[in-house]
Amino acid sequence: MSSAGFFVRGRVQGVGFRWWTRSRALELGLVGFARNCDDGRVEVVAQGAPEAVDRLEELLREDPSTSGRPGRVESVGRRDVDERPDLQGFVER
Repeated sequence: MSSAGFFVRGRVQGVGFRWWTRSRALELGLVGFARNCDDGRVEVVAQGAPEAVDRLEELLREDPSTSGRPGRVESVGRRDVDERPDLQGFVER
């Protein structure tokens, strides 16, 4: 199992980005969340098979998006996060 956090910067709030992220994460079998930050970024925490977490990162970074990603992503920062057994499903916060 792999767990990673991402901070996505750009025009990613108010455009359906969290919904899109949730949809892709569920397709990949991941659990976690996507939430808006006060500074305009979106924080994504994803947990599951390492190749699925890596694929979500690829989709977040992809430019141009081949999967209909809304908004405009300027940068994606990745960080390791501790596994959280309390996470179930993938939710928008």
